[in-house]
Amino acid sequence: MAAVIAAGEIGFWVFIAAGLLARYLLRLRRTSLVLLAMTSVIDVVVLVATMLDLAHGGKGGMLHGLAAVYLGFSVVFGPAMIRWADVRFAYRFAGGPKPVKPQRTQAEKESHEWREWGKCLLACGIAAGVLLLLIFVVGSPEQTKPLQGWLPRMGVVSGLWFVFGPLWQLLSPREEKVES
Repeated sequence: MAAVIAAGEIGFWVFIAAGLLARYLLRLRRTSLVLLAMTSVIDVVVLVATMLDLAHGGKGGMLHGLAAVYLGFSVVFGPAMIRWADVRFAYRFAGGPKPVKPQRTQAEKESHEWREWGKCLLACGIAAGVLLLLIFVVGSPEQTKPLQGWLPRMGVVSGLWFVFGPLWQLLSPREEKVES
């Protein structure tokens, strides 16, 4: 399972790099779209491999839980990561505009943190759904009992993200406006 997860993560970045190379250096727009879409196929492959391992008697463990978490976060945060890489690749290799960090007001920073936390909740929800699928559908209760420990971990991740994201931003000192 570790090899499947590692291959999935490596494959994710290889397909992104190949898609961006095809788009900007080779000018193969359709090919680049297919290569970038393959990142979603990788998620399905990781899920299927996890399900097959459990269906063939594998004992649920840390790596099966990690596969579910990888899937949830990849589905939710993957498109933003691709956009992030695309902007930088376009700048470096295709004369695109220089990526700039947006200057945000306090309200915009707070809104951004709430949005990111919402995405975290969605990713944790997807991961929890996959875990529940693995626990109740794919494997036997004895075989998948260790996977149940991942469900509270999703709560911890969501709670920590809340504290160090939106709550932190809300409690941060407000920037004073300088009037001229």
